Amino acid sequence: MILSDGGLKSLIDNGDLVIEPITPESIQPASVDCRLGDHFLVVEEQTSVLSMSEEIQYKEVVADKITIPPHTFLLATTMEYIKLPDNMVSFVEGRSSIGRMGLFIQNAGWVDPGFEGKITLELYNANSFPIELEAGRRICQLVFGTMDAPALKPYRGKYQGQRKSVGSRVFKDSENQL
Repeated sequence: MILSDGGLKSLIDNGDLVIEPITPESIQPASVDCRLGDHFLVVEEQTSVLSMSEEIQYKEVVADKITIPPHTFLLATTMEYIKLPDNMVSFVEGRSSIGRMGLFIQNAGWVDPGFEGKITLELYNANSFPIELEAGRRICQLVFGTMDAPALKPYRGKYQGQRKSVGSRVFKDSENQL
């Protein structure tokens, strides 16, 4: 079941769902708007090939504004830190107004029950023009759903507790640990 603004407000007010910082304007009819943080990661330019078996090197950028060149990818983070209970999931959706500029916003689209941290966003400029982004602007929305029961194995993975943009940790997957 997708949660309404009233259900979200109630869960936030009683501490079952943590979203910090949050303003009353952030709570939409069936979602919560999140704002762009000031921490970004760009794949290092000397990288010749990306491998799922090796750690990827990123250049870290901390700034109030960043410009994404055409057909370019970068990682960003939300200002908001969230903590989901073990019986709730969240879907990350880009704002329509931002998508209409040609900016694709993802986070693999999914936040598992039990996750805690800031959301790392995968941003891609599909436009032929650079897009300037400003920290503090609404960038995406989280849609929350409840599960039929708490997860037997809530998320406690490699991105738990992140407080800034975090690059891919696919190299830590079990397939690489053999």
